[in-house]
Amino acid sequence: DEVQRTLANHPNIEIVRERVDALPDAGLTIVATGPLTAQTLAESIVQATGEDRLAFFDAIAPIVHRDSIDMSKCWIQSRWNKRTEASNEDGDYINCPMTKEQYETFVQALVDGEKTEFKEWEADTPYFDGCMPIEVMAARGVETLRYGPMKGVGLDNPYDTTEEHPQGRWPYAVVQLRQDNKLGTLWNMVGFQTKLKYGAQVELFRTIPGLENAEFARLGGLHRNTFINSPMVLDRQLRLRNAGHIRFAGQITGCEGYVESAAIGLMAGLMAAAEHRGEDWTPPPPTTALGALLGHVTGDAEAETFQPMNVNFGLFPPLHEVKKKQRKEAYTARAKADLGEWLASRERVPA
Repeated sequence: DEVQRTLANHPNIEIVRERVDALPDAGLTIVATGPLTAQTLAESIVQATGEDRLAFFDAIAPIVHRDSIDMSKCWIQSRWNKRTEASNEDGDYINCPMTKEQYETFVQALVDGEKTEFKEWEADTPYFDGCMPIEVMAARGVETLRYGPMKGVGLDNPYDTTEEHPQGRWPYAVVQLRQDNKLGTLWNMVGFQTKLKYGAQVELFRTIPGLENAEFARLGGLHRNTFINSPMVLDRQLRLRNAGHIRFAGQITGCEGYVESAAIGLMAGLMAAAEHRGEDWTPPPPTTALGALLGHVTGDAEAETFQPMNVNFGLFPPLHEVKKKQRKEAYTARAKADLGEWLASRERVPA
């Protein structure tokens, strides 16, 4: 392996292969232990970050690009909040209503859908109440979801009004989506963590009213994993807020994918090198893949719903003025130009 040989032969690098059971008290440190961090080190991370800020598995709900949602069938409202006539956007949730027939068909499809099996090493991954796969809940009874994440109570459907209910009647059931990033470009399907196979997810979730043409930034899943709540515990330089000598990098920061993990690791290394030299390090622009991913894990994601994420165009500052079919090309062109300027403006940090 070329990378391993390069590191092993580098005069300034010493490779020590031994178990680390605790975070160090001093010295510039980068923790990049990945999804199977040893229990002893994980306990040390918990002590440094807080018990509720280190996850041992990810319960991922699908995330939808906001501009692919058909708002002629949905509306924005928080439960029990009354909308005004002047606004259809008073609340935190996009609501996709279902009739009784649509709901029952949907529940049966959840139960019948093809699932991904746990790998042997994650077979004992527990189901906690807040992370129960949607299809497991559906299998408990046809009404279970209607009294759980698909509850329609307290939501006034503006597309189903009567003289008695001028604001709209409550839907029989509803799928809610909540904003997942500060830009408002990504919305999370609330309570829809799932082990359905990806193809089955896309096919089924596009039967939901308003999501017929949904584009997914991420599909659902449940895996054995170890990752910190980075937006809550890391600063913009990937340092622990309460232990600035320690940085985190790679998959444990809550990025998904080999390229993304390597990218965060590269930036963590550049940051640490600059800090060691007493220099400032300016991050890549948020219009680039590097900058968008870094921004997402260090504060732009919603900490309350934070789950591992691949890089995708939904993390980039939107280009609303560009037609939808041309946006990906425009995002790419802007990213290349801005990355080029960033590279040209900074001095190389010597190894």
